Amino acid sequence: MEEKNVNLKTALPGPISKQMGELREQNVPKGLTSLTPVYAAEAEGALLKDVDGNVFLDFVGGIGVLNAGHCPPEVVKAVKEQLDKFLHTCFQVMPYEPYVKLAEQLNQLVPGNFPKKTMFVNSGAEAVENAVKIARRYTKKTGIISLDCSFHGRTYLGMSLTGKVKPYRYNYGPFVADTYKIPSPYCYRCLQYKEYPGCNIECLEFLERFFVTSVEPDRIAAVIIEPVEGEGGFIVTPPEYFEKLRGICDKHDILMICDEIQTGFGRTGKFLAMEHSGVAPDLTTTAKSLGAGLPISAVTGKAEIMDAVGPGEIGTTYGGNPLACIAALEVVKMMKEQDLPARSQEIGDKIFARLKELQAKHPFIGDIRGQGAMVAIETVKPGTKEPDPAKAGQIIGNCINSGLLVLKAGIYDNVVRMLVPLVITEEQLASGLDLLQAAIEK
Repeated sequence: MEEKNVNLKTALPGPISKQMGELREQNVPKGLTSLTPVYAAEAEGALLKDVDGNVFLDFVGGIGVLNAGHCPPEVVKAVKEQLDKFLHTCFQVMPYEPYVKLAEQLNQLVPGNFPKKTMFVNSGAEAVENAVKIARRYTKKTGIISLDCSFHGRTYLGMSLTGKVKPYRYNYGPFVADTYKIPSPYCYRCLQYKEYPGCNIECLEFLERFFVTSVEPDRIAAVIIEPVEGEGGFIVTPPEYFEKLRGICDKHDILMICDEIQTGFGRTGKFLAMEHSGVAPDLTTTAKSLGAGLPISAVTGKAEIMDAVGPGEIGTTYGGNPLACIAALEVVKMMKEQDLPARSQEIGDKIFARLKELQAKHPFIGDIRGQGAMVAIETVKPGTKEPDPAKAGQIIGNCINSGLLVLKAGIYDNVVRMLVPLVITEEQLASGLDLLQAAIEK
């Protein structure tokens, strides 16, 4: 791309995007929605160009898939080289080196001072499905507990574990049996009316009460938790919560599954977000930015847990595709050599600083939260904590019309979230924050 920053040449959508929109209307189900009415033509780093030549700054990153940026040269080069060798064998038919090498890398990088093993599938939801499957096989128990602001995918098990009803669960029941929910540690909207950190993490009393009133702990195989609840509105789980949860799980022989699908690969200022707490889960799911845009996901866990599954009991035709494994190996290399987790923290600090200035001027910004370059604002009616989804929608619309892509989140649809590619330039970041500020002030 010749352009190095935002450049809008037409009204949005442009004429070619309008034509594509008409074709889409005829051929694509309406349930599959899109943030923008424009259609991509090419991308590089933190920039997206549409078919009409308009260039956008991307603060969405394919919903957290592009921590290493659009089309990182190292990844593109490695994938092109693999294209000339082979595209697919199915690992269960004839295995290949990139799969094993990538498993080795993740086993070293995922928290936990114990032997680990890794398997690969295609999507975040598949990783969650397999983590639950492995947990049930190992523990010989069936119950799975998730949090009520969580998101774990759109499969039936994923929906069953996800907390938000609309649009994910509405009229899709019945859901998978033996799945349960407890309240999230949503500090801004604490159900105990406490304030962190003086709260002593009393929200975990809901779990202890759950064992008394709902299901006995010896029926629970695992608790699955996101370190930062993504779709739920970038709700950051306090490190003390993880410490207490780890203790409860150990007491009752319950596994802890950490869903790092949106938080992994440098997004929060660490390679994985669990590193902020110092707590090691038993099983970890990763996806999204693992493949720099190629579909791949992983389940990494204690070797004894992963090996509890018998031969042929896990696997998938496309899982750990060689192209995706090659891409992921380059992503891991980039993360280390360019120290992208540290860059994530720098980006996040600058976003937080600008948003704090805006919050002081605009009372509809109720909360600013996140970790590293995973940052969001929650919009409310001024003087209250009443959610204001319309205000969030206005901010997002203003951003898009000025050439900046940001995305909505939150159980009340009132959160504006940002997932900036970690390779963004200083000039691009400054431009994006100026556009965000203008959108908020407008």
